[in-house]
Amino acid sequence: MILLYKVLSSFLYPFLVLMIYLRRFLGKEDLSRFKEKIFSSNFNIIDKQNSKLLWFHAASIGEFMSIVPIVKQLYNQDKNSKYLITTTTISSGNLAKQEFNNFDNVFHRYLPLDVPFLMEKFLYKWKPNRIFLVDSEIWPNLILKAKNHDIPIALINARLTAKSYNKWMRFPSIAKKIFGIFKLCICSNLETKKFLERLKVQNIFFLGNIKFIGNIDKKKIKSINENFFLSERFWLAASTHKEEEIFCLKTHLLLKQNFKDVITIIAPRHIDRSNQIKISAEKMGLSTQILNKNDVVLKNKQIIVINYFGALNEFFKYAKSVFIGKSMIKRLEKVGGQNPIEAAKLDCKIYHGPYVYNFEEIYKILNKNNISLVVNNHNELAKNLILDLKNNYKQQNKNSDLIKAYGQKTLNDTMLLLNNFILNDTN
Repeated sequence: MILLYKVLSSFLYPFLVLMIYLRRFLGKEDLSRFKEKIFSSNFNIIDKQNSKLLWFHAASIGEFMSIVPIVKQLYNQDKNSKYLITTTTISSGNLAKQEFNNFDNVFHRYLPLDVPFLMEKFLYKWKPNRIFLVDSEIWPNLILKAKNHDIPIALINARLTAKSYNKWMRFPSIAKKIFGIFKLCICSNLETKKFLERLKVQNIFFLGNIKFIGNIDKKKIKSINENFFLSERFWLAASTHKEEEIFCLKTHLLLKQNFKDVITIIAPRHIDRSNQIKISAEKMGLSTQILNKNDVVLKNKQIIVINYFGALNEFFKYAKSVFIGKSMIKRLEKVGGQNPIEAAKLDCKIYHGPYVYNFEEIYKILNKNNISLVVNNHNELAKNLILDLKNNYKQQNKNSDLIKAYGQKTLNDTMLLLNNFILNDTN
């Protein structure tokens, strides 16, 4: 099967190149740097100059942000080494530019396609001394080529769901061979640790989820709607999926029985549904505004639908109460949940449905500390929101101090393992 994967990925290479060009045409790839993914001539190599190179791969925004504190701490410990960060999405690429713009020895590139000859050339040209894959980024050709080049490779904040594990176990010998190449696995939850133990992986640790690491600088979060946030009574439904918007609108109708001035803000996970949400709200007699980037919230609107990405922290900063979506839909039970950590760090009281499989360990921590609460229907949510919204005052630092302490311990423990991994048997 490994040979088949190698052959198939090589065979599909021309079609994958065409796909990347199509995505570039649709604005889904970096317009000036998309060729980094498909042509070795565009790898844009930086000369190591006899220094170590540590390579971190994080697919998108969430994975990238989780390693920012780790890379920065490594950089502060050793500014002579070089640090390569690869991602796959435009948004994470833009964030890398912002986070590491003033770091001389930290470089961002887009990850090449997992095609044997591309990965061979990428490793040969960059010559990393250590490789760190983040979360669930398991790329067989990359991992196998790393072994061929005798480059130690680690998996950090590893996440292996039951669904993924069962897929791997259709070919157990291959799964054990691939995962057996990792020299260190730091897990994001106990379930992943259990699955990796079954695969006979060496050096498995669970220290806590590294997404708790790092603070959010509230002063850097600006909004042209600050006066609205500070003066109006509102709550936020974030990362909602189809069907959950109706749940939120029904909640709003119950809240109106207690607060005539209440405003519900909905930030759908997929903004292409914004118009449909507006139509549904207006059918219920609720005046609605679709809010685009840099729009001012209009007076006398009951429902505000966020129609742009990258906005959530702007709303988390001011929201007292937040419902986090992809958690109320039974058919998504095995893939449910969205990341609540940013909302928690910004001192929101968090509500969620019963289906949070993807973030179960995180919600256990938040629920235990009364930062989050499960609700089973819109009546339960409305009942809790009524208590929250009796006053507009948001208690600052209620959650963030606790999360900061938890995150710092996770960072300290993680750095001990990573430093040992980096220092031992250096290439």
